Amino acid sequence: MPERLNTPILCKQVPRFGNKFSYWLGTSVLRMLGWRYSGAFPCCPKMILAIAPHTSNWDFVIGVGVAFNLRLKISFFGKHSIFIPPFDRLLRHFGGIPIERSSKHGVVDNMAKSMRDADSMILCLAPEGTRSPISPWKTGFLHIAHKANVPVFLVAFDYKKKLIEFGPMHNISDNTQHELNRIYRHFENVPGKYPDKMITKVIPPVEKEIEQ
Repeated sequence: MPERLNTPILCKQVPRFGNKFSYWLGTSVLRMLGWRYSGAFPCCPKMILAIAPHTSNWDFVIGVGVAFNLRLKISFFGKHSIFIPPFDRLLRHFGGIPIERSSKHGVVDNMAKSMRDADSMILCLAPEGTRSPISPWKTGFLHIAHKANVPVFLVAFDYKKKLIEFGPMHNISDNTQHELNRIYRHFENVPGKYPDKMITKVIPPVEKEIEQ
């Protein structure tokens, strides 16, 4: 079958993972579902991938397909309750990081330190943190990015066009509301699987600041 995914080429600095089987599996999933890429993947060894909209379990399937197809070594958060034998080893092998939601500040500080200390690390997450409508989105990833001094790379799943859209990349300041509004503006016109489940509501006090 001819290549139709428009798969981007990753530079050597980007951490890689996988084998021929995982590549075949990821490629097959994306082709079967009719998805393709738009944009370039940055040559950056450490960053946070913020993926949205997140309105369906299908987002996970597509995300795994992308990771396998690109042979991308990623880290991701998971509820600590799912890290139980014998699945915990498998989850950790694929980059899973168990978190206790009741200790949010500890998660941010520990993750920021891990990213600062690592030579390469790509943390993937969904800023919404849930498939249900939520406003505002979670901001922990912005605090991690700022404290670790790593950029946030936006990845959109456009279900109408069936496009995996890469970019832009943002360097994150300590103005959390401003940064969240920039991200809202990027994703507000991206249709998810269930568009009515996504809320990208710009926070009023910062709206004029962004326009200026």
